[in-house]
Amino acid sequence: MGVAIVTGSAGLVGSEAASFFAEKGLDVVGIDNDMRSYFFGSDASTLWNRRRLEQTVPRYRHEAIDIRDTDAIMSIFKKYGKSIVLVIHAAAQPSHDWAAREALTDFTINANGTLNLLEATRQFSSNAVFIFTSTNKVYGDNPNFLPLVEHETRWEIQADHPYANGIKEDMSIDQTMHSLFGASKVAADILVQEYGRYFGIPSACFRAGCLTGPHHSGAQLHGFLAYLMRCAITGMPYTIFGYKGKQVRDNIHSADLIRAFDAFFRSPKIAEVYNIGGGRFSNCSLLEAIDLCQQITGRELSYRYDDNHRKGDHIWWISSNEKFKQHYPEWDVVYDVPMILREIAEQNYDRWVRP
Repeated sequence: MGVAIVTGSAGLVGSEAASFFAEKGLDVVGIDNDMRSYFFGSDASTLWNRRRLEQTVPRYRHEAIDIRDTDAIMSIFKKYGKSIVLVIHAAAQPSHDWAAREALTDFTINANGTLNLLEATRQFSSNAVFIFTSTNKVYGDNPNFLPLVEHETRWEIQADHPYANGIKEDMSIDQTMHSLFGASKVAADILVQEYGRYFGIPSACFRAGCLTGPHHSGAQLHGFLAYLMRCAITGMPYTIFGYKGKQVRDNIHSADLIRAFDAFFRSPKIAEVYNIGGGRFSNCSLLEAIDLCQQITGRELSYRYDDNHRKGDHIWWISSNEKFKQHYPEWDVVYDVPMILREIAEQNYDRWVRP
């Protein structure tokens, strides 16, 4: 059937994509050099997930290269050429806070790395479908200026607002504080759109809310639900940063996201942009997530509150999936937050408790 190139293949989204499309009959070339351990420490390493793929997915081949290495990326794309039918770009530096520490590293990974992949696709496999895992952070902190109402356990948007069922793609990405991470992802997002429009490459930017699932190597600075459940299971202390712990996120399971990728792959468009997330079906505040973790584990979570919120962080984010569902009506979200947390706990307990 052809070859799928998957970057960030040992991470949450990449590993889900590698398994899914290998089962569909594609040969999968995974690109991942475990930069997550550099960003967040050895506990966040994705090596365990790479080994899982190599042991369980016969059609998977791993390439431990850096997406910033132009020559190496070009070499891989030249090798497989027109047999490449799909590129899923999920590699990234994913954290607000970390980006401020090493702005050059963040930008060259997120922006320059994306440019390398797009140019390699254009030169060697221009008919391939290019799917980019973008982020809702391209909207910066504009969501924080929506009319929000404080409730007992969460912030909510006014019920009569046009975004009451989720934020749509018509929100501006201008005149807002993105964080350096958000800025580097904006650059990548625009590049994907431009290569689509200018060169006719079938392409889409999926601007996701919180991505989650049992294969997430959660860390304090990234991987909200996985890290929270790990703290609940192991007794590690957790820190809530600002907004009284009432900040709201929608959460989409990696399996639901990859099914959306598959729908786009089977009927692609050019330079599309989609907000994608758990929507109204799968969302929670931080306080609500803590309560669910305590219920699932039967243990009280040890946590502290820091009144300083993270720069550019969202108070309330729920994605509108309306546009994507109009284009691909057969797709919908399956996993809600309690299902996701239970699965994370069940599949990671032994790894976290008895390493």
